[in-house]
Amino acid sequence: MIGLDDIKKARKTLNNVAYNTGLVHNTTFSDMTGNFVYLKMENLQKTGSFKIRGAFNKIANLPKKYKNKGVIAASAGNHAQGVAMAAKAYGIKATIVMPKHAPLSKIAATRGYGAEVVLYGSVYDEAYEKAKEIQEETGALFIHPFDDPEVIAGQGTIGIEILEDLPDTDIIIVPVGGGGLISGIAVAT
Repeated sequence: MIGLDDIKKARKTLNNVAYNTGLVHNTTFSDMTGNFVYLKMENLQKTGSFKIRGAFNKIANLPKKYKNKGVIAASAGNHAQGVAMAAKAYGIKATIVMPKHAPLSKIAATRGYGAEVVLYGSVYDEAYEKAKEIQEETGALFIHPFDDPEVIAGQGTIGIEILEDLPDTDIIIVPVGGGGLISGIAVAT
């Protein structure tokens, strides 16, 4: 379980890493709803996704023993790039297991950040199982894409930014995949 203090700490960690992507007024959604609708442009982050926030916060707080053993993750793309970029910044070996059918651009970007990419399985769940198997063999730390307190805290920094940029926010609508992003934003707001 995380609290607001964890998210504030993550914000300091991410100060020179994640961009405050700002809010952009969207006239189409505003006209459709009769409200003022703003979009948080996390697609403008360094890796093209909010996932950089959670990955960097996790790797910045790694226990010392994992700095030599490395980290491992499973992802079809965005988390893969976040973990790879963060690991490279900290000089830590990263292995990312991606489904064989992951987008080629995301595979190339993950390799470009210095990670070893293992292509396995047709879907994420198969890549996840392979990553857990490699973790057992190597002793690397598995970085879960959403079910991890430090990942959630990093992603929660988005909530702080939203309220700073638009203090009179009434509603925040968050897309949900695994739930890490919405969990962090809920705690932050």
